[in-house]
Amino acid sequence: MNSTKCAVSTTLAAIAVLYLLLVGLPYFRKDTSRSYSGVDPEAIAQYQDDYGQMVVSSADLPWPHHGPTFNVKIDIGPERSSRVKVEKLDGRVLLLISKDGSKEPRFQIGTMTKGADGNINYADSQQVFGLDVEEFPVGRVVSFHPGNRRVHGFPVKTLFDIPDGEYYVQVVVNVFDTFVRSDGVTVKLHADHGEGQNWRFAPGNLLSDVVKVRVHHGRPSVPLLVVNKRIPTIEKTYEDTNYVKHIKIRSELVSKFYGRDMYLGASVLLPEGFHEPENANTHYPLVLYHGHFTPTFLIPAAFRETPPDETAEDYAYTEQLYSYYLYKNWTSRSPDSPFYNNRVIVMTVQHANPWYDDSYATNSLNVGPYGDAITYELVPYVESSFRGIGKSWARVMFGGSTGGWESLAVQIFYPDEYNGCWASCPDPVDFRRYTNIDIYNQDNAYYYKSSWRKTPIPAERNAYGDLFATQEEANWLELATGGHKSRSGEQYDIWQAVYSPVGSNGYPEPIWNKETGEINRTVAEYWREHWDLSNIIVRDWKKLSKSLRGKIRVYVGTADSFYLEGAVRLFDEAVSKLEPAWNGKIVYGAFPGSGLGHEHCWSGSPNDPVTISRLTNLPRLIGEMTDQMVSNSPDGADVSSWRY
Repeated sequence: MNSTKCAVSTTLAAIAVLYLLLVGLPYFRKDTSRSYSGVDPEAIAQYQDDYGQMVVSSADLPWPHHGPTFNVKIDIGPERSSRVKVEKLDGRVLLLISKDGSKEPRFQIGTMTKGADGNINYADSQQVFGLDVEEFPVGRVVSFHPGNRRVHGFPVKTLFDIPDGEYYVQVVVNVFDTFVRSDGVTVKLHADHGEGQNWRFAPGNLLSDVVKVRVHHGRPSVPLLVVNKRIPTIEKTYEDTNYVKHIKIRSELVSKFYGRDMYLGASVLLPEGFHEPENANTHYPLVLYHGHFTPTFLIPAAFRETPPDETAEDYAYTEQLYSYYLYKNWTSRSPDSPFYNNRVIVMTVQHANPWYDDSYATNSLNVGPYGDAITYELVPYVESSFRGIGKSWARVMFGGSTGGWESLAVQIFYPDEYNGCWASCPDPVDFRRYTNIDIYNQDNAYYYKSSWRKTPIPAERNAYGDLFATQEEANWLELATGGHKSRSGEQYDIWQAVYSPVGSNGYPEPIWNKETGEINRTVAEYWREHWDLSNIIVRDWKKLSKSLRGKIRVYVGTADSFYLEGAVRLFDEAVSKLEPAWNGKIVYGAFPGSGLGHEHCWSGSPNDPVTISRLTNLPRLIGEMTDQMVSNSPDGADVSSWRY
């Protein structure tokens, strides 16, 4: 009896020890690296097909599971037409995990430039994991397995790193279309449907309900998530008024490039007095505003014909107030109005495309010939439709951030088509300071070089120097939402899509490894020769000087949130040595007295914070713009009929 009990006890003890070794110890380990619990994640691939689909149950795996697996059944396909049932789809499946149940997780993912409910800062972002699917059969299950190295996450990188707890979970599928381009390349990208290239609310994208789940690493299975909804078409339209008109044209150039119909749009603000009989033969100069996608006129003040809503809160009230001021000043006949004697047409451009919410208004090997399309198709169409003068001396540009870079780049690339640019806080104009990265001399975009330390390179800050995101974090957000093919619809990916040559896979050649930050010097040299504005203007000044002298004005805060003042300083240093003199202007912004630098996106008002100056740019600049046009006008040009 005693020997039997001893044998049983020994056997139970052995089982307990074995269980502890296989299950218990890894569970209590704090190491959450990809080789978690000694398992080689590469081996997991043999238990998955190309979509991350488990081909055996998790119970059959030859090692214990340590990390949650989320299985997603896609029960609905993309909508092509009412008569076509789509059995397979291409896209990126986004698994969204939030600790906050106050709104859908898809509206809680960080971004540099946009968000459905206002910008979500990197530091405030909830969790996203992404996985590409191609020719994926509708009705099957996608498995987000913690060992699948094709699953990338932000803010935490792997599913191993998700702490135990309760979460609100949602799935969005960013659906891709196939584009067969005129250069012989076939790519799969998200076609914009009027949302401004934003996967969070793009019509036609697929999504699941929000499900509350409990994650426990000892019980890795969570409820099956079912994608069974489609984001509807945007119904809201903007009606034309006496002042604001909306146009849309088919671009021959861009349509040919993408092998399908592609469109450009514009919101056009007509001058006071435009419709009056005495001005029926008056033709007006054109002011072109470059910036991010907006469905109606926004510069970034709107044109608001009614007083602000008294119930509007905080900054929304401020925006409405200054938008109303714009309307009042625009329509005033008083000599006190900045638009008195300065009657012009103002247009904004809508050029959302398969890569981003705008095209960067230039000709790009990946994005397409949007520079020519805007300059030679859209601008002449607006001028001919609304009595524009239609001559280069009567065209100027302004914009901030992306729009600041576009204004400057378009002026340099099309020096004889425009008569000046007012570029605020432009995206990097010298790639020796590509935000905070020297792409020519650094080996890594995420960390400063050191023998012993790994010091992260910052990406976003405030005027006091508080850090919101590192370069690695900003890029891993894009890696999670867009993968390795520049398909996130975010900032670094569009820079790469615009500036890079076409890679061997048909997508933009990466400037650096998105996972590690290792810089590709060959691509960097290509960028230098084709897109580094500082290098280009110095290299080509002999032929550009006659057309560019006196046409460039740049404004930037000395504490720009994305460190953009560094590149402007290098640009300033380069152009100051040009012969003949460039005769441009660069202004650096800081609060008088305190010396505290202005943040992003300062546009030249010395005493106002950015939150105000961004709303007053056109009234402040219009006098300089019209003076520039008049001073550079040819003999016999009409410089008086529109000055009333």
